[in-house]
Amino acid sequence: MTRYVFITGGVVSSLGKGLASAALAALLQARGYSVRLRKLDPYLNVDPGTMSPTQHGEVFVTDDGAETDLDLGHYERFTGVPATRADNITTGRIYQDIIAKERRGDYLGATIQVIPHVTNAIKDFVRDGNDAFDFVLVEIGGTVGDIEGLPFFEAIRQLGNDLPRGSTAFVHLTLLPYIPSAGELKTKPTQHSVKELRSIGIQPDILLCRCDRPIPADERRKLGLFCNVRETAVIEARDVASIYDVPLSYREAGLDREVLAHFGLAHDGEPDLSRWRTISERVKNPEGEVTIAIVGKYTGLKDAYKSLTEALIHGGISHRCRVNLEWIEAEVFEREDPAPFLEGINGILVPGGFGQRGAEGKIRAARFARERKIPYFGICFGMQMAVIEAARSLAGVPDANSTEFGDTAEPVVGLLTEWLRGNELEQRAAAGDLGGTMRLGAYDATLHPDTKIAGIYGSTHISERHRHRYEVNMAYRERLEAKGLRFSGLSPDGLLPETVEHVGHPWFIGVQFHPELKSRPFAPHPLFEGFVGAAIEQSRLV
Repeated sequence: MTRYVFITGGVVSSLGKGLASAALAALLQARGYSVRLRKLDPYLNVDPGTMSPTQHGEVFVTDDGAETDLDLGHYERFTGVPATRADNITTGRIYQDIIAKERRGDYLGATIQVIPHVTNAIKDFVRDGNDAFDFVLVEIGGTVGDIEGLPFFEAIRQLGNDLPRGSTAFVHLTLLPYIPSAGELKTKPTQHSVKELRSIGIQPDILLCRCDRPIPADERRKLGLFCNVRETAVIEARDVASIYDVPLSYREAGLDREVLAHFGLAHDGEPDLSRWRTISERVKNPEGEVTIAIVGKYTGLKDAYKSLTEALIHGGISHRCRVNLEWIEAEVFEREDPAPFLEGINGILVPGGFGQRGAEGKIRAARFARERKIPYFGICFGMQMAVIEAARSLAGVPDANSTEFGDTAEPVVGLLTEWLRGNELEQRAAAGDLGGTMRLGAYDATLHPDTKIAGIYGSTHISERHRHRYEVNMAYRERLEAKGLRFSGLSPDGLLPETVEHVGHPWFIGVQFHPELKSRPFAPHPLFEGFVGAAIEQSRLV
């Protein structure tokens, strides 16, 4: 029998429901159970693909080409289970599907209402395709009391009755703030949050309480009494130094034991958390450190680069090295010399992005790395800017630019209007919709065997996730390669550049895809492992 755990949040947003869900899944995995994680997002966007990174954070892309919430990145990193488009749904997508059915006449003249049509659609999504899993963990985005979340809370309330008795659990994540003037943790916000949840018919079975210190026994008893849960079901979610300490912290607090006890499952044995202990030990006790500069355009919200920063940490874990990140707004380099900012840096990473703002700054960062022989990693847009820099500085194309920024006489980077996905031709129009129209998801690439990147992968055939609508123009390949910028990897049909590298540079690699999306703490992506290794070597030269 598949068991369902619904994770809700209260008091304030950004408490970490995604991390809590992922950490609980990791604990259940460590006990030998199979898990699936799913996210219900109440916003009206069909997906986060057109949302600003500075407002929503990064868009996490799955192998099957879905643009999803960044929490799915946490799910993958903590469990190693690849997410799919069937693991994330939004209000917008639900309404889009329902309205399409109504227009076709599928409802046979019925009046379409939130209950039952919207809630039924949510329930169908939650229950679909779960037979192979022991546990399905379902995170509901937002905070209890949000008006847009009400259909989702109603749907999981109904599921509590629809699913077999004893097959559901409700975990509520709340905040216990510490008031210095009172000298105590305050339980009242959690009591009110649970009251709000109970008013819509959901009684939490477990309280997961974010706090920065131990919960005293009196407060624990008070929470159990007023929130109608067992005292043992009041679980501390203490602040920890690293997110990779969360599974160990939750294990110590007894979260997995309480979940298993709720379902009547054996919970006396110890889960195998050896790999998490290894990761925690390496993060806490590094044998060295390097500094990487991230020259981006969304640096005001670090979650815009969440998978990227975690992948760099993973690369550090593999080398027992602390990776310090220096965040630099790319526009700064359009006004000022990069040298004062980048002197002493051990590696420069230019990430993905959209639009002209900051582009010239990223080009100057690429030039600095090339000329100073500093390890450079260009991802998606970062690769394109490195190619434009090489065209301008080395290949005699001073007007090299991207058509993303407007008309140009030298379109070194241009709009991608058609490409192969398997045996099917994908086509896009310049004036078409923006949402869901990029080259999305996993695509194969072929690497030349005598290149640095092939050596890093240990293979000439790779598959990586993409999210872009502009490509480097192959018409400039010959001129660029004559000046040392090698097109080291291509699409299987040989039409699209996938990777470039500067011959003779210690470590200068650009990739059109997003390798950070496939990195795991216990399986660092080879490119990030290699980049951090190159930064370590560079640090020894300083």
